[in-house]
Amino acid sequence: MARIQFHDVSLRYSSSLPQPVNRIFEVKKDRVQEDLPVKTAAGIRALDQVNLTIPNGQIYVVVGPSGCGKSTLLRVAAGIEKNYNGQVLYDGEDVRSIPPGDRYIGMVFQNYALYPNFNGEGNLSFFFKMHKIADEETRERIRYTSELMGIGFNELLPRKPGTLSGGERQRVAIARAIVRAPRLFLFDEPLSNLDAKLRVQTRSEIKRLLHRFGITSLYVTHDQVEAVALADQIVVMHEGRIEQVGTYEQLMEHPVNMFVAGFLGLSPMNLLSGGVISGSKLVLDDTLIPLPKLVFSLVNNGQPVTLGMPQEAVSVSAGSISKNGIQLRGEVEAFEADYVHRTQTVHIRTGRWLYSGHCPLNMKLWIGQWVQAEIDPEHLYFFDTTSGLRL
Repeated sequence: MARIQFHDVSLRYSSSLPQPVNRIFEVKKDRVQEDLPVKTAAGIRALDQVNLTIPNGQIYVVVGPSGCGKSTLLRVAAGIEKNYNGQVLYDGEDVRSIPPGDRYIGMVFQNYALYPNFNGEGNLSFFFKMHKIADEETRERIRYTSELMGIGFNELLPRKPGTLSGGERQRVAIARAIVRAPRLFLFDEPLSNLDAKLRVQTRSEIKRLLHRFGITSLYVTHDQVEAVALADQIVVMHEGRIEQVGTYEQLMEHPVNMFVAGFLGLSPMNLLSGGVISGSKLVLDDTLIPLPKLVFSLVNNGQPVTLGMPQEAVSVSAGSISKNGIQLRGEVEAFEADYVHRTQTVHIRTGRWLYSGHCPLNMKLWIGQWVQAEIDPEHLYFFDTTSGLRL
């Protein structure tokens, strides 16, 4: 295990990046969206003053849109990308001063990256052959790892990668990383190439193994379900910066800014911009939103403020509803059923704003229908439109 620290890590490129840099660890990705650095007037910004500490044995999952710097962060953590400012420390020691062979990093890639000319056992033993470790110890480590990987794994060892399914290849790739007893695990979207059922199974396998070993892990994914299932802490990145770090509950209930509120969650928060402060109210065209006392003390008259409404705070009805909340009337643009929770998600347009809420599964809906939305005033969020910060 290792305690990993990023201190003021920044990385910029003065010109366009060659194709290999757009791939983590020089391994080709086949997905349409890549994590590409952001172009600015000063060049291409990949990381911007990143500060992050991953305690021993913790699993930190990095999420964010394509281009936010997730893959670059993994490259820096591995010591592969060296042209950055700041420090990356392994238990207090700068990674740049540690020889690659002594870093003991286990890496699991999206496309498995197995050696095609070796069978499963050959892939697992390659590290030991390169370090001239005795065959007896190698066999013992492979046997121990095979037991940890669970039922059926021994049957994969005599087979070459070309004869394995996607899920089987990923199991071998994970075992190859585990067998060397790494201090740090780096995962680059390891489940992206798997179908839905295999993704759930492999996700459970990864979670079981990581918690059993207590290996410090940095895991990159676009899938927020994976993040919630695996993470001790979730790291939200945007344009090379870390916007917020916390548990899923903390990030959902206490987003620090509009980006986190509008990005995170299977149903991201509705954000209604264009409002201004007038006295003790937020004015959204014809709708007046009373300000909580704490928010009122932080704003000025005429200040532009964005209203945040979680989907769960918006109740939709075809007719009149109670007057306990804030009332909005709008036109249905789309709707979708959630049979698990026996509700429907309704996408509504009111003037220039498009937002979503919930209604019972048995409520009849059609496109173009006018409905009434009631917003619970106890679950509203207010953001400064200029800075994006939560008030």
